[in-house]
Amino acid sequence: MKKIAGIQKRWIVNNLSIVILLVIVCIVVVSLSFTTYYYSSMQSGLESKAKTTTDFFSNYIGQSYGEYYQSCILVAQTFEEKDTLELQFINLSGRIVASSYGQWGGGDPQTPEIQEAITTKEMRPYVGKNPSTGERIMAVSSPMIYTNGEVIGVLRFVTSLKNVDRQLMVITGLAVLVGLVFIGLIMYSSKFFIRSIIGPVAEITATAKRIAAGSYGVQIQKKFDDEIGELADTINDMSVKIGQAEKMQSEFVSSVSHELRTPLTAISGWGETLLSAETMDPVETRRGMLIILSETRRLTSMVEELLEFTRMQDGRFTLNVQPADLRAEFEDTVFMYGSRLKQEGITLDYLENDDEIPEIPCDVARLRQVFLNILDNAAKHGGQGQRITASISYEDGFVVIRIRDFGPGIPEDELPHVKMKFYKGSSTARGSGIGLAVCEEIVTMHGGSLTLENADGGGTLVTVRIPGGEAV
Repeated sequence: MKKIAGIQKRWIVNNLSIVILLVIVCIVVVSLSFTTYYYSSMQSGLESKAKTTTDFFSNYIGQSYGEYYQSCILVAQTFEEKDTLELQFINLSGRIVASSYGQWGGGDPQTPEIQEAITTKEMRPYVGKNPSTGERIMAVSSPMIYTNGEVIGVLRFVTSLKNVDRQLMVITGLAVLVGLVFIGLIMYSSKFFIRSIIGPVAEITATAKRIAAGSYGVQIQKKFDDEIGELADTINDMSVKIGQAEKMQSEFVSSVSHELRTPLTAISGWGETLLSAETMDPVETRRGMLIILSETRRLTSMVEELLEFTRMQDGRFTLNVQPADLRAEFEDTVFMYGSRLKQEGITLDYLENDDEIPEIPCDVARLRQVFLNILDNAAKHGGQGQRITASISYEDGFVVIRIRDFGPGIPEDELPHVKMKFYKGSSTARGSGIGLAVCEEIVTMHGGSLTLENADGGGTLVTVRIPGGEAV
């Protein structure tokens, strides 16, 4: 439930809050737009009427004040829109001379636009409260100018904003209602959206917990072709790879146990034999000592390989880089190992060439380890072919080492995995399954590459490429 609440909270903060803010902004914009439209329309109408009436009334401006006063009363009394508007004639003292509402149409107005119209001789509007009644009104005051240019009074139209404000309140209320409905729909639809995320995430979480608990290889049912589906694919792939790694690790432990047991059995057996025999043929004694020595070296090699792998895993695997003649080092390794292979009936052919190979910065001891491991694998896995070839050349700025056996090769489905740690595939040959992983790490640290492929005509071809003439 905590996770669900967390997703809902993030949805509200990151999305719904923005939607609410936008709805509020829209409501404010709509309300202001209608208010501006209504008020400006009313003001334009009042100004138009004020101008028309002022222009019409200018015919009476040249009369005496008494006649002018009577004309104001007459126009006010015959004003046809008195139901919605009040027409006022105001003198320079701010008092009403005549009103379409009659003599007691209201008290003398005290709004500022009257004095502004007198002072500026220009029409002035007013929107606000009536100082006498407190009612919201809109007024337009137009100066009445005598023939000599002197202002003798103000013609003023006044209307109540009560009905307009009521309409604007209705419009604003409708806008708020629409906004609330919209927010409600967003919230309602968001529940389905959140559930469409929470359901798969909960399933993925449960499966991930099963994987963490040891159910390696378990799969999540993919229901969506989106980010959730991609996450499911990733966890499924991880589950498979963890299962494979777990299987390989178990096989590795079993293999190492077997590999250690075999030489230990030989050493223990011959040791007991030599100790228990009171007299023993010197030839037989020598044979036993050679077997003990050979199996001891084999154990030492396995332990060193495991130590190298451990250093590689925890980041303590380093190189001691110095300029070196890699051709000479490779040839020494080939000739030394070739003598050993002769005893097993395997021919190691060194394919010479005239390529000029420059000295390159490298760790000679580590690369010798790579060469020996590849040659040893060729002998173990392809020895039945009775022949191994080795060559070194310089191609496109790389020192290229190729070692090929003439055995059965590697099954095509196993080729992508042979360099993985602990992987032994279908091979029954001795080994821990980490030698090639260590070799690839060494070559990669030199900036090079190590590839394995099945050679034309049978057997396995291993190619090592090391950058030549450049710093590592």
